[in-house]
Amino acid sequence: MLLRKSAAIALTGVGLSLGLAGAAEAAAVLPVTNLQFNTFSGTFTPPKDFFTHADPTGWSIGSVAENANLIYVGQQGSEGYSNQSNGNIYGVYGTFSDTVPAGTNFYQADGNPQYESTIMQTITGLTAGTTYDLQFQQAAGQQIGFSGDTTEQWKVFLGVGGIGVDCSHSPCTVTGTADNLEQDSTLMNTPSEGNVDWNSVTLAFTPTSSDLNHGTAVLTFLAWGDRGSTVNQPPTVFLEGVNTTPTVPEPTTLSLLGAGLLGLGGHMLRRRKSNLAT
Repeated sequence: MLLRKSAAIALTGVGLSLGLAGAAEAAAVLPVTNLQFNTFSGTFTPPKDFFTHADPTGWSIGSVAENANLIYVGQQGSEGYSNQSNGNIYGVYGTFSDTVPAGTNFYQADGNPQYESTIMQTITGLTAGTTYDLQFQQAAGQQIGFSGDTTEQWKVFLGVGGIGVDCSHSPCTVTGTADNLEQDSTLMNTPSEGNVDWNSVTLAFTPTSSDLNHGTAVLTFLAWGDRGSTVNQPPTVFLEGVNTTPTVPEPTTLSLLGAGLLGLGGHMLRRRKSNLAT
């Protein structure tokens, strides 16, 4: 009787773990294309080039900022690469870890709203009332040659699109947010002449019918530094691995979990028998 009870407890635990894994696999994700910025409609000159030169397939930009267009695509490990002779491609202080598969490129944007643009992608096949997960990696750094503590994050929107920035006053404000859902990434605090290494972000969007146009919505990323300040320190924000596949335990992990639960059941049985013998 005790053996059956312990085994039942262990098997129930295994069943629950498998059920949770199945639920994770069934989660809806945003069907983003060219997740790793490694397919181009233009010409990409490695290790880092202007976004407008590379023109990553499936991605487009909003209105380019009045003062500059400091948005780039770069290969892993080239966050600090700069080439002032090629139209002000700039790097940041420090080094960064590789947190995504080889061959993944990153997107880099100046976080001062006066010097950047939004990037966006049109997503189809969405259903109102369904929650969609979006996962990506973010990092931050300060342009080499500048100093002062900064903050950085991504403002991410899903809806009819049309996101922009109004810098007629400081700090700048975001415009076009009607009929757009907004989720902000974790705020990064970058020390003077430093950086924040790659870290994982998971956001969730549940669009309503007003956010969709026949199942279609625009996914928009806006780099946001120093809470919209126009003081040019400048904060720099990185984005990579827009890989919306949820992370689930590997089969080996599940096997180990099941073995551990069965072992726990056996331990409970042995301990019970020992107590009865004494």
